[in-house]
Amino acid sequence: MDVDTRLLRYFAAVAVEGSLTRAAERLFVSQPALTKQIKQLETQLGVTLFTRSRAGMALTEPGRALLAGVPALLADWDRVLRETKSAATQAARVLRVGFVGSAANESTQQIIALFARRRPGWRVDMRQAAWSNPTAGLADSDVDAALLRLPFPGQDTLRVEVLFTEPRWVALPTAHPFATRDQIPFRDLWEEPFVAAPPETGRWREYWLAADEREGHPVRIGAVVDQPDDWLSAIANGYGIALTPESSARFYVRPGITYRPVSGVSPSQVGIAWAPADDTNPVIQDFVRCCLDSEPPRPDGTVV
Repeated sequence: MDVDTRLLRYFAAVAVEGSLTRAAERLFVSQPALTKQIKQLETQLGVTLFTRSRAGMALTEPGRALLAGVPALLADWDRVLRETKSAATQAARVLRVGFVGSAANESTQQIIALFARRRPGWRVDMRQAAWSNPTAGLADSDVDAALLRLPFPGQDTLRVEVLFTEPRWVALPTAHPFATRDQIPFRDLWEEPFVAAPPETGRWREYWLAADEREGHPVRIGAVVDQPDDWLSAIANGYGIALTPESSARFYVRPGITYRPVSGVSPSQVGIAWAPADDTNPVIQDFVRCCLDSEPPRPDGTVV
């Protein structure tokens, strides 16, 4: 019998978390979709893996037996997959680097130039991911490294080095009354509807809503989007406002949208992330070093 490794990952997450809700957040999927996948695995195996109650998801005897072997199985598969893709990277001399949104912004070109000098003949393939994939493919070994906004789901399982910090601003419709202000206290935005990432992005979505910095005040959601273009359209159309890195004012210039500084909210960090297994990969470590050696962008967006 062939079983999709994705189903086994879902099973392991639910078993470890003991909750469909927490496992769904960890996996970046909706709870109904996760429930469906667990039921599919149980149907394929012909056994009941969990008993469901208000307290959560408890493993049955067959479930415990499956969990005893799944982590090692998945670890072996991840190793084989990583080695296979690493061989392809070496053969093609192409380093795959994922990113979400604007990632390292103005620093990206400098990083690529440094890497080209360090690794002549190699090319960096930049791959943009949707917001529903906050690791930009790194968690699935689809890329070799990723330039990401911190924090992001799954960050604790990866190696991460912070490259620079920049303030969070707010993007508003140009017609919004606050758009004429020089600076806006975050407290003044609490009653505004926000344009948000999908719920399954969990902690990443909560960070960009500044949910932990509202003193318990609930967030109003005006629209949910998964791509920068949809995000811009939602704001321009007046469906909501959004916290965003300061550099968005340079990278995402669009008629009908105004960016303003915000006080009373923590800044954003940009980091380079890679898998722990690649700590000894010389090409990936060269790229990491180039990221760390690059100069952070100045407030006007220029780099040294």
